[in-house]
Amino acid sequence: MSRGDEQKKTAHSKKTLSGLDVGLGALKEGVLRVLDGASRGVSVEVEGPVVVGSGDKDVDLKLEDPRVSRRHAEVRLGPFGFLVRDLGSRNGTWFAGSKVTEVSVPAGAVVRLGPIHLALDAHHDEQRVRMLAPAFAPLAGRNKAVFNALKLAQQAASSNVPVLICGETGTGKGVLARAMHAASGRSAGPMEVLDCAAVVSGLAQSEWFGHEAGAFTGAVKAHAGTFERANGGTVFLDELGELSPELQPALLRIAEQGEVQRLGSEEPVTVNVRLLAATHRDLASEVALGRFREDLYYRLNVVPLRLPALRERLDDLPYLVTAQLKSLGLKEPGSIDGPNLARLEAHDWPGNLRELHNVLARAVVHARPTARFAELMLSFDSSAPPKAKDTAGNAFQAGKLAAIARFEKQYLAQLWASSGGKLKTAARESGIERTQLRRLLKKHGLL
Repeated sequence: MSRGDEQKKTAHSKKTLSGLDVGLGALKEGVLRVLDGASRGVSVEVEGPVVVGSGDKDVDLKLEDPRVSRRHAEVRLGPFGFLVRDLGSRNGTWFAGSKVTEVSVPAGAVVRLGPIHLALDAHHDEQRVRMLAPAFAPLAGRNKAVFNALKLAQQAASSNVPVLICGETGTGKGVLARAMHAASGRSAGPMEVLDCAAVVSGLAQSEWFGHEAGAFTGAVKAHAGTFERANGGTVFLDELGELSPELQPALLRIAEQGEVQRLGSEEPVTVNVRLLAATHRDLASEVALGRFREDLYYRLNVVPLRLPALRERLDDLPYLVTAQLKSLGLKEPGSIDGPNLARLEAHDWPGNLRELHNVLARAVVHARPTARFAELMLSFDSSAPPKAKDTAGNAFQAGKLAAIARFEKQYLAQLWASSGGKLKTAARESGIERTQLRRLLKKHGLL
């Protein structure tokens, strides 16, 4: 090879590397997408190591192709994008036409495992939403805790195991339960909602189990109860923590045996229902206090889900506000920023998503049909009733909240000092979104 050819080759290599440099850089999160084959469209988040293969065990992403080894390759985040390592596969791992044992690739690269192509992308909010089934996408934003809850809910939706959804009042527990039913194999069946806070002990047996004609005075005709009407579908037990101790054994029998017996009948009826439950209470504490049956708690808490309060997901406000305003009739709400967004971020949101809806609905009523978000007159309900105090569990809750507040202030003070009072640096060091970090700093008088 002549000296001129060597110089051209060197120049070409530098140009190629320079082109790759555009996509290089340390990533905090990534996403791995299947581009072809039977698993086309399947995605998985890349945070820790992700093992890809055709096996049923010890893989994080399964590819339905016999030419892919059981444990084919591992993908993890690297200093220059992604690190892809072959795990001794039969048909090899390939990048840019070459078979590789281990290679660093930038975001946006495509690798091939046997015959299957995978795209490795930086994680964007839109990609997160696309990873969810349509029933869950309206609940998503950029907040990772919310996304993780929705991802787990989507995974659990296809099974028949009970799910316990926890979160403060107004966080969307009922909406999530309906999304799980819609994404399940029972979506064609009924979904019955049982408000445990409104169930009267004396009427529960008829309401839950139904009755035959003549079973009691006024029972003119036969009546199917909640669980019988939901046969083949889902029963959503709303406000489970409010269920009286007298009725908890009856619910336990249904959960364990899958049978109901109508009043006035001697024959039990087998029902096939999936149980979803929601509560704003800390049921583990309720069990410790003797107010909720331990066996019922473990029967229903197979898959626990927690929806964060709105004040914990303020980074989602632009997404949530846009969706709410469009549902309220403002088709083009414009940019969600400026003083109005700052007002929403500064509010404590005791009523969570339900309160946000009310605030926006109130503003839309008084606005022009073509109004933009920046033009809305936002008002908060200062007459909201105080939360009821639970005297028996108040000492525990108060102690826990005080400990959290002390930790928050101490941590934030140290963080603010080490970052030199720079919000961007503090957000990067802590992993807290800047909008949420700003609110926390103001809350503790540090900003």
